[in-house]
Amino acid sequence: MVSDLREKTGAGLLDCKKALTESNGNTEEAITILRKKLGSKIDKLASRATKEGLIESYIHVGGKVGVLLEVNCETDFVARNEEFKAFCRDVCLQIAAANPLYVTREEVPEAELAKERDIAAAQVQGKPPAAVQKIVEGKLDKHYSTVCLLDQPFVKLPEKTVKEMLAEKISKIGENIQIRRFTRYQLGT
Repeated sequence: MVSDLREKTGAGLLDCKKALTESNGNTEEAITILRKKLGSKIDKLASRATKEGLIESYIHVGGKVGVLLEVNCETDFVARNEEFKAFCRDVCLQIAAANPLYVTREEVPEAELAKERDIAAAQVQGKPPAAVQKIVEGKLDKHYSTVCLLDQPFVKLPEKTVKEMLAEKISKIGENIQIRRFTRYQLGT
């Protein structure tokens, strides 16, 4: 059970054993326990500097779409790791397929957000103000999942976001990893 849990979560052997003991052998509950624990570990890692990394490129079949991506990590040892390289390739595929404009929500210009808020508010005129606010926020979240790479559903596993996949890699590899920037090229645009 421990090895199965390790494979599913990428957590360490001792962490998996403790989580299974705490959950009385319930795998789903153990996964929840590990996600909570690994979340705090990821927060600690996030403050560490990322000065190494990899520039990955991808050209789609037919040569009409291409991506250049910079992903940073803490050490060159991790940058040479096959799992890290595979993650970078997957992120390039994500960018080529989903066409995000920004890496994070913080990069979205306020003018664009104001425009989206106005459009959403105009679509729900006549509803109570509290409902309008919730609907507008929901539509903004949907907008973020369209234009922000980290908020998008991961192409290979749509039930997870790119941010969740990144968090899994950070916890499995044990180093801070940051998707720094990307450029997507498309012929004719």
